[in-house]
Amino acid sequence: MASFILVTAVALRLLTGKMRRNFEPKPSSSSSLLHSHATSFGFKEVREEQKSQMVGHVFDSVALKYDLMNDIMSAGLHRLWKDRLVSKLNPFPGMKHIDMAGGTGDVAFRILDAINRIKSKPMNPTGDNLQEEAQIYVCDINPNMLNVGKKRATERGLGEDKSLLWLEEDAETLRFEDNSMDGYTIAFGIRNVTHMEKALAEAYRVLKPGGRFLCLELNRVEIPVIRELYDLYSFTVVPAVGKLVTGDRDSYQYLIESIRRFPPQETFASMIEEVGFKNVEYENILGGVVAIHSGWKL
Repeated sequence: MASFILVTAVALRLLTGKMRRNFEPKPSSSSSLLHSHATSFGFKEVREEQKSQMVGHVFDSVALKYDLMNDIMSAGLHRLWKDRLVSKLNPFPGMKHIDMAGGTGDVAFRILDAINRIKSKPMNPTGDNLQEEAQIYVCDINPNMLNVGKKRATERGLGEDKSLLWLEEDAETLRFEDNSMDGYTIAFGIRNVTHMEKALAEAYRVLKPGGRFLCLELNRVEIPVIRELYDLYSFTVVPAVGKLVTGDRDSYQYLIESIRRFPPQETFASMIEEVGFKNVEYENILGGVVAIHSGWKL
């Protein structure tokens, strides 16, 4: 096994000089785009008003097979990552929570399951009423993703559950009152936002003092050999499988490129702190393939 890893690493190092020129973003040849009204769409520079439309098209295209592709791309590991996210959230009965970019319901269902497990236990010794109804707002800018989530809720027998509220929302301009939420999660969504700093500021605004922000995102791999294998897999296998499963290679090419444009873990932690969050930290999983960032509104 060790010899296989060594041979693989050597072969990849011979390839990476050529590969990395393709994997890393190329500077735009037009300096006129690189100003406050330009942003990235994968490795491309586009105008801000174009990005939301282009991202919308990506998720319109992949909505129906989104969770299936997550299973294929991560070998099912995304389920464990989301379990970890929800365990860090520590849901409780009666909580008011936003799951942003959560249209398919994957995280929201886990939060509701965690709350229902607590409610199924006998009343606690202090006599607190554990039957208070939670409000979990499943928010997504894409109505097709929300439709997938609503269908999945119905299939799980949760179609009429009043704790789940499905809303078409923009992460940069949330329609919630200040200091109104106990928690805010966003899984694999923040890198698709045009202005991440605005989305972070909105998360801070709507959280109550004591509320927690949690972000699960694909991130920078820190171990060189794993990074090279991950690059090879990402840029060759994932778009090809996307084409096979969904008929759309370009959308998965964008999704992979958007990961490479996402800020490194320390930089993103600083962005979270800059909008006001305290006790900011992050947890790397699989050497940084994914990271969970956390911050508190104190």
